[in-house]
Amino acid sequence: MINAGGKKYRKKRLNFSPYLYIGPHLILFTIFFLIPTLYGIYISFTNWDLIGNPEFVGFSNYTEILFNKDSTFYEQLRVGLGNTFKFVLFTVPACIIVPLLLAAGLNTKPRGFKFFQVLFYMPTLFSVSAVMIIFSMLFSVSFGPINHYLNVETNWLATQPYAWITLVVVTVWWTIGANLIIYLAALNGVSKDIYEAASIDGANSIQKFFRITLPSIRAQILYTLVITTIAQFNVYGQPLMLTKGGPASSTSVLLMYIQENAFGSGNSIAGIGSAMAVILGLCIMVVSAIQFIFLRQRD
Repeated sequence: MINAGGKKYRKKRLNFSPYLYIGPHLILFTIFFLIPTLYGIYISFTNWDLIGNPEFVGFSNYTEILFNKDSTFYEQLRVGLGNTFKFVLFTVPACIIVPLLLAAGLNTKPRGFKFFQVLFYMPTLFSVSAVMIIFSMLFSVSFGPINHYLNVETNWLATQPYAWITLVVVTVWWTIGANLIIYLAALNGVSKDIYEAASIDGANSIQKFFRITLPSIRAQILYTLVITTIAQFNVYGQPLMLTKGGPASSTSVLLMYIQENAFGSGNSIAGIGSAMAVILGLCIMVVSAIQFIFLRQRD
């Protein structure tokens, strides 16, 4: 074809190959994430029992759980969100630091490092139900081997601060495998020449770790920090099955109250549950954004 200036040009062909690759993911993302998220936000502005038609009530649900101090739902949000933040504060640093130190140790290729790599990663493959049932037996007051070998009668799962300690230890043991693999892969990509040059300059192991290792894997640390924080904010199975939210609701997290309100044994209050879920989602977004901005600025 010829344009007004006499120059030839070819009509561009549309390349559909990229869309074929991302299409299945976009379809699954839309069906199982985007649509449920948008519908959940809509339900948070309604009064709905999961059976009849949703009745639009505006911001009444948010006013009830955020400002009505006499409301049961206000107390549930306060206790549940507070315990969720505690859980995140207790577990996230350990889920970052412990696998990072293990990866740094395994990166030196000690004898049997493949075995230990598999050993540390294996708990990640277990389901939350299996892990919590096993540790419930291990920490049992009457027949648990932990009390037997320590020669104590501690009720680990029903008294504080032992309930929190048990919950955090079990969670860290169960979840560090994924971050460990990421850190090992990142450390393998760091040039050995940099470490050799640092050794010639007289740097010790600690100086190498803080001045070479950590700066070299900043991107991976940022990724695992954000992903781990999001995962721990969505904690549900561990306190439900291990400590059963106790003692005295001291380990009841917000997702437990959301599930109770929306799908509990009584009349469903899906609007209240959805409003709590939206608030939890906003908290996750804000905390993740703060982490991302802070670490990017430090870079």
